[in-house]
Amino acid sequence: MDQPVPHTDIRVDGWIGRLPVRLRPYALLARLDRPIGTWLLFLPGVWGILLPAGVPVAHRIFLIVLFGIGSVVMRGAGCVVNDMWDRDIDRQVARTAGRPLASGALSMREAALFLAALLLIGFNILMSLNTLSQVLGASSLILVGLYPLAKRVTWWPQLVMGFTFGFGAPLGYTAAADRIEPALFALYAATIVWQLGFDTIYGFQDMEDDARIGVRSTSRLMAGHARLFVGICYALTVAGLAAAGWLAHTGYGFWLTLPLPAMLLAWQVSRLDARDPAGCLRLFRFNRETGLVIALAMLTGMLTR
Repeated sequence: MDQPVPHTDIRVDGWIGRLPVRLRPYALLARLDRPIGTWLLFLPGVWGILLPAGVPVAHRIFLIVLFGIGSVVMRGAGCVVNDMWDRDIDRQVARTAGRPLASGALSMREAALFLAALLLIGFNILMSLNTLSQVLGASSLILVGLYPLAKRVTWWPQLVMGFTFGFGAPLGYTAAADRIEPALFALYAATIVWQLGFDTIYGFQDMEDDARIGVRSTSRLMAGHARLFVGICYALTVAGLAAAGWLAHTGYGFWLTLPLPAMLLAWQVSRLDARDPAGCLRLFRFNRETGLVIALAMLTGMLTR
């Protein structure tokens, strides 16, 4: 009888398979085979760039391009840090056992040099922003470094991930507006609970392995109430977005469009089955489309202000 193929989200086909053999582990280490993480880091930054009033359109476009490049680089850096922390754990989890550090395809020294190169590029991008954004961006590195530790000391690593990956929202806001306002905090809060929700969905893929090796996660903690918990996270997301729009005095187009991402989030909850790893991965990835529709709401609000 055939053995079931272990579930994994690592992809070595497509353009990754056409890279020189020596470069493939670096591409996999930076998760370039799975751009969904870059999208989920990038989109909150776009929300922050589009939300504040009084910003020239040309400057918004420049920042969106800059944040796109920075998201690829800093998402890659975050993945390197995560895998350096977790290489021993990753070897024991079916989904992550093939990662370059866990499998031995790259050494710690090679990963450290790659990380230094990514951080150097990220530093130069950060220096292109205003002083307020430079200070905020530098402070976010503390979260990047601490996130992989969270699963060892708390049942809420997905919440820590929300604070970390969601930092693009306040950074985008300050890069565009060069000021801190109440709308920024509402947008950051909405981003945090959105990411808490979808990363909990993502973590449902690993519950058996996590339980076996003693890794804590919000997914394990809330497995018995998966739809309720994710539903609360997503309801708070919509409430936070509405508060951000109100505080930013955005245009009527925002309010006409906001029901669309609310329906997409509700659809995710209705389809969620914590016992279906492949289905959870599909729902997790669907948050790219959800985030794009939220960006559309921010854009229509900007255009009708």
